[in-house]
Amino acid sequence: MSEHRTTPVPDGPDLTAVENTVAPADDTVRVERAAAETAGPSRGASLMAGAFGRNLGLVLALLVICAVGVVTAGDRFASIDNMVTILRLASIVGVVSIGMTFVITGGGIDLSVGAMVALASVWATTYATQSMANDTHWIVMVLAALAVGGACGLINGVLIAYGNVVPFIMTLATLAAARGLAEIISERRTQIVPSPALEDTSGIQGFKDFWTADVLGIPLLVVIFALVSVGGWFLFNRTTFGRRTLAVGGNPEAARLAGIDVKRHTVLLYVLVGLCCGLAALMYIARTSTGSSTHGTLLELDVIAAVVIGGTLLTGGRGTIVGTVIGVLIFSTLSNVFVLNNQDSSTQAVAKGLIIVVAVLLQQRLARRSTTT
Repeated sequence: MSEHRTTPVPDGPDLTAVENTVAPADDTVRVERAAAETAGPSRGASLMAGAFGRNLGLVLALLVICAVGVVTAGDRFASIDNMVTILRLASIVGVVSIGMTFVITGGGIDLSVGAMVALASVWATTYATQSMANDTHWIVMVLAALAVGGACGLINGVLIAYGNVVPFIMTLATLAAARGLAEIISERRTQIVPSPALEDTSGIQGFKDFWTADVLGIPLLVVIFALVSVGGWFLFNRTTFGRRTLAVGGNPEAARLAGIDVKRHTVLLYVLVGLCCGLAALMYIARTSTGSSTHGTLLELDVIAAVVIGGTLLTGGRGTIVGTVIGVLIFSTLSNVFVLNNQDSSTQAVAKGLIIVVAVLLQQRLARRSTTT
């Protein structure tokens, strides 16, 4: 009989010993640390780092400025009439700032908004326009101002999008050209509404009655600012147009590959801010009863400052209508505090400059944090 030989099986690992082995302390620490990093920031931290946290910071800054106003000016600042004055002064800058928020979020910039306001106000108050409005309806003046603003925005948009002109250079050229054209048309004179040359002004008187009216005790200019803000927020946050604006500003090439007509959308953004300038020109006319080539001087600086303070990135891709509105109120309230305390315009300019620098530095810091997380 043949022998069956069995080959000895080498001893395997002791499973019981393996199961009872405790991981070293260093490994445990590494695992816990990796788990904590994977979990990410808490919900509260994420909320404060987002739009809510930024807007909360702006509200606190506004409250601090109001507190300074109460301490330094007392009842002169805290009165209802003064609050209405602040809102009335903020309305014109605010309307243009809403349009500028879309442009900057879309990766552009418009330095010509002040000049467009001046040109629209002059065109809408020429003798020919007022005569036509007096013979038909004062809405002719409204249409003239909006048409001029929209046309200027269209020129900017077409040359930037299809002519590949840098937005800074294109709008700088429009700034000079529009202001110069306003001076030529008006012959550097202030045009009164209604024009003294008109024999009968009954038809155009409705313009002044409408634009200077109050709605439940609130000036119409403030109501217009509120309506434009609400409309801008809805367009920005609840429509395809707003989402496309964010996409175009964030990465134009990716937006193009996603099927967005980037050039056409860019044109629409500049037309939008042009229409806002036309509306602001009408508000200037309502406030001063004049059309002038000096209207809107340095308006672009106040508008861009309010948008940047509000949290819209100058590089595009991120914007906020709520932040822009609060930014406008911050600058308007700050200017009011300076006026009540008899501070000159030079001091106001220095303060605004410092605020803009601080806002840009904070934006850069937040941008670095977002790219590293």
